[in-house]
Amino acid sequence: METTKIRKDFPILDQTVYNRSFVYLDNAATTQKPNEVTDAIHNFYNHSNSSVHRGIHTLSEKATTAYENSRKTVQEFINAESTKEIIFTRGSTESINLLSYSFGEKYVNPGDEIIITQMEHHSNIVPWQMLCERKNATLRYIPIDKNGVLQLEELKNLLSEKTKLVAITHVSNSLGTINPVKEITETAHAADVPVLIDGAQSIQHKHVDVQDIDCDFFVFSGHKIYGPTGIGVLYGKEEYLEDMPPFHGGGEMIETVTMEKTTYNELPLKFEAGTPNFVGAIGMGYGLDYVSRCGLEAIEKHEKNVLDYATEQISKIDGVTIYGNAPEKASVISFNLHGIHSLDAGTIIDKMGVAVRTGHHCTQPVMNFFGIEGTIRASLAMYNTREDCDRLIEAIVKAKQMFG
Repeated sequence: METTKIRKDFPILDQTVYNRSFVYLDNAATTQKPNEVTDAIHNFYNHSNSSVHRGIHTLSEKATTAYENSRKTVQEFINAESTKEIIFTRGSTESINLLSYSFGEKYVNPGDEIIITQMEHHSNIVPWQMLCERKNATLRYIPIDKNGVLQLEELKNLLSEKTKLVAITHVSNSLGTINPVKEITETAHAADVPVLIDGAQSIQHKHVDVQDIDCDFFVFSGHKIYGPTGIGVLYGKEEYLEDMPPFHGGGEMIETVTMEKTTYNELPLKFEAGTPNFVGAIGMGYGLDYVSRCGLEAIEKHEKNVLDYATEQISKIDGVTIYGNAPEKASVISFNLHGIHSLDAGTIIDKMGVAVRTGHHCTQPVMNFFGIEGTIRASLAMYNTREDCDRLIEAIVKAKQMFG
């Protein structure tokens, strides 16, 4: 993969911060956008902007075609069986909230149980806690070990006739752990339990085939995979989506409305009330096309090479603790410097022109497990290089020197 060529597609990387060339290592929070995506959004607003589905005039038909072509792009990207199974949302968080409401209303009753893991992002914890409070159900979790690896032997012990759903992250945003989601799905299905996979941190790093995994639901956010913010995807098997009630009510999701009764539209529009973020969906489609051309296998190989190099170099620094040492990891390194608060170290690293994330990364249960308040997180993307990692090492050393 020609990283130098790819970097030219991301003009934001070609700038200076505090008189130093800019290094962006906060990709788990959001990725930068290639010219192809930003140009497509600009061109759409200038030449094709019109509300989708509702108009017979030329611009509306052009917009509708572009919007539905993006849905087809998503379907093919994750190998869903049908475009009916692709619901556009505002992002992973809304996708999970949609499920916690609609799936919960249909399938969860008092005394039932939901299984998650100890490494989940808050967006895959809080909605299920809210559902359990609303339904008088119970939330259980699979614990992690000191390396940030799931103790999967506990899953079989947790599964029972009370279990209604297993909801699990594909890749941990704070530890980088890659979970064996196909194996987990097989185990859950053996107990007749459906599975939701949070793919917010995997979709940009690994090839995802929802039919091969056989998961029942899969969610991701456009802005994590080089697309715009405010757009995401809920994939669901058609049998579940047909059976679940709508999440939002309003225009588009209806078939007929009278003062006495409403009937609902067919999939996927049943779950897309109101004017959708069609520009975001179109931009995300361009982002997925860009990734497809770069090649996910090439991206994964390049990122692993850079991750291994960064891990090796950071490990050589005295007083550094790395959190998340799973054998299978994606492009995240979370670490702390002994005796230096992560926020203080992150501030110095920023002054050295390197963008990293500090804090609990919306995974407070993970931080509680390790007995820490937070970490410094460097997260990689296809445009990052070993030279970027060298700049990070230089910044870490500077932080250690300043705080002594």
